[in-house]
Amino acid sequence: MQALRTYIEHYTSSPLSEADFALISQAFTPKKLRRKQYLLQEGEVCKYFAFVLKGALRQYSVDDKGVEHIVHFAVENWWIGDRESFIMLTPSRYNIDALEEAELLLITNAQLQGLISTVPAIAQMVRELDQRNFIATQKRLHASIGYTAEERYAELKQVHPEFLQRFPQHMLASYLGISPETLSRVRHKSLRQ
Repeated sequence: MQALRTYIEHYTSSPLSEADFALISQAFTPKKLRRKQYLLQEGEVCKYFAFVLKGALRQYSVDDKGVEHIVHFAVENWWIGDRESFIMLTPSRYNIDALEEAELLLITNAQLQGLISTVPAIAQMVRELDQRNFIATQKRLHASIGYTAEERYAELKQVHPEFLQRFPQHMLASYLGISPETLSRVRHKSLRQ
């Protein structure tokens, strides 16, 4: 729980009181996932948003040909969940599974809304995260429609260099929206330069 407290205080202007942190602690449920275990499967409603204490997860869809399309990775101190399904209570089009053994803190939408209305630091953190998420999504969309494979890889290498060591090449290719062969060529070219 200390990692979550540190995270919240990073996004707020003042430290959390013990009373506020007690409310926050009560709202979250610890959960462990084994490698390859699902947090969410396509067709289910996303009942929880998860804060990652340890491990790595991916959020992805599978098309009609069985090809995976990774839209999000989450590592320590990141959040993961299907926002649309979580908010609208609609069936998810995504799967979320653990790439490594993971320790998570789960919160329901009702619990999150309760914290937003009673703990100002949570409301401030959620606003900040929503803004950052919107900006990141906008940048990712722009990159996917306007960047070459080389430019997408260079940006990933600059923004999330840890991904290059942590995730297999075929998953990075899926995340970048390119084939594994193209990623291999781009990486090789990048190493030569």
